[in-house]
Amino acid sequence: MSDSSEAAAAGRVNIVAVAQRAGVSPATVSRSLRGMAKVAPETRQRVLDAARDLSYEHSPRASGMASGSRRAVAVVVPYITRWFFSTVTAGAVDHLRVNGYDVTLYHLGDAAIRDHFFERMPLDARVDGVLTLSMPLTEEHTLALRALDIPLVSVGSPIPGSPSAGIDENAAARSAVNHLLHLKHERIGFIAGEADDPRFDFVSSAARRLGYEQALRAAGLTVDERLVAAGPHGLEGGAAAMTQLLARSIMPTAVFAEYDELAIGALWALRRSGLDVPGDVSIIGIDDHEMAAMLDLTTIAQNVTAQGEIAAQLLLQVLRGEAGEAAVDPVLLPTRLMLRGSTSPPGTARSASRRRTRRPDRGR
Repeated sequence: MSDSSEAAAAGRVNIVAVAQRAGVSPATVSRSLRGMAKVAPETRQRVLDAARDLSYEHSPRASGMASGSRRAVAVVVPYITRWFFSTVTAGAVDHLRVNGYDVTLYHLGDAAIRDHFFERMPLDARVDGVLTLSMPLTEEHTLALRALDIPLVSVGSPIPGSPSAGIDENAAARSAVNHLLHLKHERIGFIAGEADDPRFDFVSSAARRLGYEQALRAAGLTVDERLVAAGPHGLEGGAAAMTQLLARSIMPTAVFAEYDELAIGALWALRRSGLDVPGDVSIIGIDDHEMAAMLDLTTIAQNVTAQGEIAAQLLLQVLRGEAGEAAVDPVLLPTRLMLRGSTSPPGTARSASRRRTRRPDRGR
């Protein structure tokens, strides 16, 4: 048995084993996985094939607290100005800094910037570990991160073989739709965020769309594409998607928005059209955005700050050599229904909905 085969069998695959399988030097493996232009395309493909064949993963060794530690962590995030990402980043950064780590923030706002980042890979020899926050990563990007051979932890988009924190996205979506079904809605629409570049789609988006469809089918309902719309990510995208639904031949009595910012945009579009929420259309989202309570938005709440904090804890555990075999299992935080005034049974008279007593927030 070759050295690379023995390493694979023992679960200790490293860059050397990949290099032996591909017939190149370890330095060429590192350059190939990082997408550097100096590597010939056929050589790079051979390295990628070898890495896949050997199920190459980054080393879980505890190097962070050892001699030579830089006490620095890279945090890689797709958006810094949107509520979810800024909140989860704050949770992670605060925990890392309290524990004596400097943080370098990399903001990769679109697919082109992301691809350029992974081509030049500025992290090598600068940080002890990497924390990615809901980053949509291709297989090649993941391999490039593993080629750094330092601890890697993620939030929201689990990377196989690495610790992660997040929620059960599919279950959260089913909870939202089940709430509307419980209220006796049948024409339930879905509003999704749509990336400018399909390479920048989020794992959570697909999971929430699937949860929507599963909940409808479990209730004996069919998925009607006329009740599904997408707009750019953010408030304006929610308004645009809701406007699309209002222009179609079938009118939803309730709408599930992929996340709260889309739901808030949908609320604005409905009220601008003279429609009552929830008298004419009920709205529910996911997040419990900081504006959700003020806007009386029913939502599935997730603890966003805690996801960042837990991810940072997981990274520090790996750096200190405290992470066991179970550390690679995703840490899933609970969610809960925050019942507010944007949802009610269908057909509620406008006058009745305006006279109803506002209910206090309550988790369920």
